[in-house]
Amino acid sequence: MASPLRHDTPVLLVGLGRFGSAAAAELDRLGREVLAVDEDAALVQEWADQVTHTVQADATQLDALRQLGAEEFQIAIVAVGSQIEASVLITANLVELGIAQIWAKAVSRSHGRILERIGANHVIYPEAEAGERIARLVSGRLLDFIQFDDDFVLVKMHAPRAIWGKTLTESGVRTVHKVTVVGIKRPGSPFTYATEETVAHEGDVIVVSGRDADVQKFAALDD
Repeated sequence: MASPLRHDTPVLLVGLGRFGSAAAAELDRLGREVLAVDEDAALVQEWADQVTHTVQADATQLDALRQLGAEEFQIAIVAVGSQIEASVLITANLVELGIAQIWAKAVSRSHGRILERIGANHVIYPEAEAGERIARLVSGRLLDFIQFDDDFVLVKMHAPRAIWGKTLTESGVRTVHKVTVVGIKRPGSPFTYATEETVAHEGDVIVVSGRDADVQKFAALDD
């Protein structure tokens, strides 16, 4: 079995559009070494002083990637999405170079399936995921929302009135509502871990985990 990659492993990033530049900025903030590649000379120049290395090159050409030493990287992000043919070619090139982890942006499910079939380890659907997240938040019940595999979600929300003034055990958060309160934040205080004896009050913000349907029902208790 392959050894896990170090948290500070350098990253090869292809594409400096909106998605790629956002990824590049965050990687730089986290102190990661980044080689950012794009065909657009203006974008390469714009990011030259913001990430470790930037190079103007056509990553659809295997030889161009070899000249950059791309095969030395263990992690790559293919941030080219709207140009599907280029996205597929770049991903295929990175697979051929033996890069261990390839994260690739897709603009549709069919595009994503192609990327998976040719060897992308992780396929990202940023527009679809952002749309789904916003749809969850506009109801006003949730303050933040993360969905994981197998219908599991993690949500930040205001504590519903039904649990005010009771310990989490007394309010039946787990036994009745089938969710877990992971953390709690009172106005003016930082988040703290929740226990069975934690008592929620009006104005408190809680972090809740559980099945999507159960969390949604819990968030709707005040409706």
